[in-house]
Amino acid sequence: MLLLFEVGVILLFLPWLSLWDRNYFLSHYSSLRPFVLNPSVRGVVTGLGALDILVAAGMLRRHTSAGENSGS
Repeated sequence: MLLLFEVGVILLFLPWLSLWDRNYFLSHYSSLRPFVLNPSVRGVVTGLGALDILVAAGMLRRHTSAGENSGS
């Protein structure tokens, strides 16, 4: 769950940092630049990060409620 949450946070913020504009793949594969720097692609990656965070929160909620039910 923690890994899923961490990946979600990274995907949520990474597309909007300068690191996204200057990375290994864009410097070696310049044909990817127009696609990767497109705001829609950045939005999709951000949405995937938000979805990861929601899934991790749902897993945590399910895990904690299962623990409460088994304790009674």
